[in-house]
Amino acid sequence: MTQARTPAKTPVPHFNIVARLLAAFLLSATACISLACAGGAPFVPNFFDAQSRLEKPDLSTLRAIRFLTDDDYPPFHFVGPDGQLTGFNVELARLVCEELKVPCTIQARRWDTLLPALEQSQGDAVIASLAITPALRQRVAFSIPYLKTPARFAGNVSLQGFEITPASLDGRSVGVIARSAHEEYLKLFFPRASRRVFADPDAMRRALMRKEVDLIFADAVGLAFWFNGSEANGCCAFVGGPYTESYFFGDGVGIAMRKDADLLKRAIDYALLKLARDGAYATLYLKYFPIGFY
Repeated sequence: MTQARTPAKTPVPHFNIVARLLAAFLLSATACISLACAGGAPFVPNFFDAQSRLEKPDLSTLRAIRFLTDDDYPPFHFVGPDGQLTGFNVELARLVCEELKVPCTIQARRWDTLLPALEQSQGDAVIASLAITPALRQRVAFSIPYLKTPARFAGNVSLQGFEITPASLDGRSVGVIARSAHEEYLKLFFPRASRRVFADPDAMRRALMRKEVDLIFADAVGLAFWFNGSEANGCCAFVGGPYTESYFFGDGVGIAMRKDADLLKRAIDYALLKLARDGAYATLYLKYFPIGFY
């Protein structure tokens, strides 16, 4: 997943918010919040508010949940070798249903038809890595976020342990996707880096492999899967820690429902919190993300 899938564009910031964001930048730049930062074991980040009240709603009127997703976005939702729909989102939907003890169906549809189908009551919830954006909140209600994607620097494995600071990137070449939130973040907080702009992630990653750039700055999930694939051939790894400022990199992804589905939203939020606290979410996360992207 190089970006949470959404019809909306990622916002780019105006310079007048720099002061507000500087504190968040300093925290994310200096605090390595997972063993994965140092090349250790995968870490399960906590996307759920530990202070949230865990109160199961009355589900006596909730007869079933019809989940909608698509089938061409591995590892989140795809058709497995046995012809069955599977993936992180699909298994999470099944866990939600088991926790609520409510019958569920999970139907695959073409990506661009998911929200129209939801709005036309052809399903009850969409679980398809939908980014929670202000634009989509005008159309649908969202569950609490169940996944968030940080930004990370990546470089040759020889750079592991290199400290990322505005000063240390002075004059170093950093690849970034043109007109992306990552480019805007790099401009604002690492102004002395020598930016090299690319049109697509494949070209940017190839440049890193050929050592045409010192580092690249991109979506951590896509980078983690690239590291684990045959194309990277062990060349590269994360350098430094994660960057999670929501103004640049979003509020995460959630399960979408119709705005009038108050009971369903409360039920799904309860199930997600319960799965997180019971450890079931962590088990699922590590199954699909063995290389931690935090």
